Amino acid sequence: MIGLEVILMANEDKKDFNAMLMDSKDMPKVQIITDEKSIEKYGGDKMYFAPPIDYDKVMRLVPCGKLLTVGTIRDYFAKQSGADFTEPITAGIFVSIVAWASYQRAEDKTPYWRTLKANGELNAKYPGGVEAQKEMLEKEGHTVIQKGRTNIKYYVKDYEKALFTL
Repeated sequence: MIGLEVILMANEDKKDFNAMLMDSKDMPKVQIITDEKSIEKYGGDKMYFAPPIDYDKVMRLVPCGKLLTVGTIRDYFAKQSGADFTEPITAGIFVSIVAWASYQRAEDKTPYWRTLKANGELNAKYPGGVEAQKEMLEKEGHTVIQKGRTNIKYYVKDYEKALFTL
């Protein structure tokens, strides 16, 4: 596959992502935010933080042939916790931790490749980058398309038709 870039997390070979997965860091928790722009953007002031292991539990639910987006996971957690939204930065980080933790395990894998970014975009921060995720998704029957000329990104074609309902 020519042109697909592999983006690695810093020193991923030296990190114990399974230990990170188990570190709840005082989560779950709900925090009230006061920044007006954020309140307007996310539709409320109650922000939920889910621990990394909760992302793993949800990502494990997705069967072969189905897909999930990080946004869907965030919406699910917000609804479950009674918050207005789930904090987006930690969500992205924790989804990557789930992927790398699974990658580091010899067995009991989490099918992280089935969790996409917004609009069905592949996640370059997963182990092996978009090339590895593309390969695994295509094995499960999905079609991956390229968009853009200079800022090239990859997406699952018609991903909405394969979305898993939480």
